[in-house]
Amino acid sequence: MHYMHTHRGWLCQFMLEDVRTPLGKRFTFQDPQKVVEMAKKGGAEFTSADRQALEYGINMGRGAVWLNLTREQLAKLKGPASRPG
Repeated sequence: MHYMHTHRGWLCQFMLEDVRTPLGKRFTFQDPQKVVEMAKKGGAEFTSADRQALEYGINMGRGAVWLNLTREQLAKLKGPASRPG
């Protein structure tokens, strides 16, 4: 999950493991604490160092965190499957 502070709020974008392919959904939050909550819901590691890195990124206005998503969470982020047409 990549996150950055923009004029609209905190933008969270999700990428596949190749870190090049974005998943379909993006979220924008006004409160940076929501970025932390999204990371927790996504199964991010929360050791002391991980927590410090996340806080550092928020203070800088941008950062990234590796998530450990379930298959269901990944499917929701990908959105509806495209149909051949």
